[in-house]
Amino acid sequence: MRDLVAVQDQNFLSFAGTLTEQEWNEPSLCRGWTNKDVLAHLVLGLQLPVPRLAAAMSRHRWSFDATNEVLSREHADRHVASELVDAFDRIRVRPRGIGRLLPTPLMLGDHAVHHLDIALALGRSDVLPPEIANAVLAVETRIPNPFVPAAARARGLTLRTTDTTWSRPGDPALDVVGPADSLVSVLAGRPNALPRLTGNGIATLQNRM
Repeated sequence: MRDLVAVQDQNFLSFAGTLTEQEWNEPSLCRGWTNKDVLAHLVLGLQLPVPRLAAAMSRHRWSFDATNEVLSREHADRHVASELVDAFDRIRVRPRGIGRLLPTPLMLGDHAVHHLDIALALGRSDVLPPEIANAVLAVETRIPNPFVPAAARARGLTLRTTDTTWSRPGDPALDVVGPADSLVSVLAGRPNALPRLTGNGIATLQNRM
């Protein structure tokens, strides 16, 4: 799994290197966040000291979401995108702080989903290699995540990708079919890719988001 994280991170860096300053400042699929804010969040997720996170949470009524939003935007404001890309590349090899606490499967899912938060918002698809997309879908549907309840959204649904070999059995009457990156993004709670999915389970999936 660590090898897959390394592949995904290199894939993200190759993608990040193609973006313009204007594209970094455009809205991402994370509500209220620019693409640069998402990038800053990825960097902090690899290095933020636990005491600093705890101190910040105490100032925001112990809300992780509120703390995450403030810290990510502040970090984005302090750096240009190229500096954040360089920092991600430098730190990804040896994460520290909270980056050492996140289990590897969840880190893979987190990095891939945020890659899609940027790419799909810019109208770019098919940015995840098939082996990465398949692994992330397996993680999303099998491993409970306190921050992204993808497994609960997928419960009982028959899921199948149209561009990779991945599938998951469920109720035959509740099928959801589509490109792997769209399934990854929708299961992570982003509704933007729903129009790219088909099947009788779409309404159930949408109601769970």
